[in-house]
Amino acid sequence: MPNARASHLTRRGLLAAGGALGLGAALAACGGDDAKSGGSGSGTTAAASGPWSFEDDRGKTVKLGEAPRNIVAFTGVAAALYDYGISVKGVFGPTRTPDGKPDVQAGDMDISKVTVLGNVWGQFNVEKYAALAPDVLVSTMFDDAGTLWYVPEESQDKIAKLAPSVGLSVYDRPLTEPLQRMWALAESLGADMKAAAVTEARKKFEAAAARLRAAAKAKPDIKVMAGSASQELFYVSGSNLSIDLEYFKTLGVNLVEPPEKAKAQGGGWYESLSWENVDKYAADIIMMDDRTSAIQPADITEATWKKLPAVKAGQVIPRSPEPILSYDKCTPLLTGLAEALEKAKKVS
Repeated sequence: MPNARASHLTRRGLLAAGGALGLGAALAACGGDDAKSGGSGSGTTAAASGPWSFEDDRGKTVKLGEAPRNIVAFTGVAAALYDYGISVKGVFGPTRTPDGKPDVQAGDMDISKVTVLGNVWGQFNVEKYAALAPDVLVSTMFDDAGTLWYVPEESQDKIAKLAPSVGLSVYDRPLTEPLQRMWALAESLGADMKAAAVTEARKKFEAAAARLRAAAKAKPDIKVMAGSASQELFYVSGSNLSIDLEYFKTLGVNLVEPPEKAKAQGGGWYESLSWENVDKYAADIIMMDDRTSAIQPADITEATWKKLPAVKAGQVIPRSPEPILSYDKCTPLLTGLAEALEKAKKVS
């Protein structure tokens, strides 16, 4: 995303880029769209029997004669469903890195067992999608217009004719809401939500939330900034639209908040700064975009970055702007920030 070299973006593209980042200006290309044979991952549960229906966050209800078995989903959605024992046939979105390893957004999925329809923004192999005989397509939405994330605008009509879709909103709401929606979807698909691993993961998430709330209360003066790096620019995310930052704010975390006017160019999501102005905001902890589309902290060479107080103090931690929406995967996000706050020194 922040590394993209797109010369122009549609309004949809801009909002989507900002949504996925909570920060970045566009999308980076990595890997190809060649596919491997689809299959089921480990721990797949039996699909629920009888008629199936699910109302998504667009208010649309999908009704089928039985629970869908041939599921195609955005990679992060597929990773969340996998944590609940539901496997998909195909995925689209960042799935593997250029060296063939699983992308961070693939979670614990075995990516050799799914058909990859597209690995980067704008890629979606409609022919391979049709060959999967999909029952349903599931993706997230980063706007209030019902735009399905990573479904290309130019081929969305063809894609829509092949199977109904389910959209889960990750726009302008706290993390707990889409987590609950993913839980409901997985349950409808036949996941055993009373399984020990599932219930224990939810308890750990709740404990981590309590820990973060306590850490934030104990260190109210510690400023936390959410950033993302590209070759040319540094992006500072606002907290009002991103599900993770909105939730952190409800727990009392003192977040850096760029003014609305500064975030306008990023659709309200983020402010773009030149590297010369990377010190515009005082911060004691910096949370950096951990996705493969962003330059990681260890690879940032700009002297202005290295001079930041939080960087010099070693108070830089990863952030997942597109969380995998299972309690198991979201717990470390809370724990990591809680630990950083507990250890943080006031340096700004």
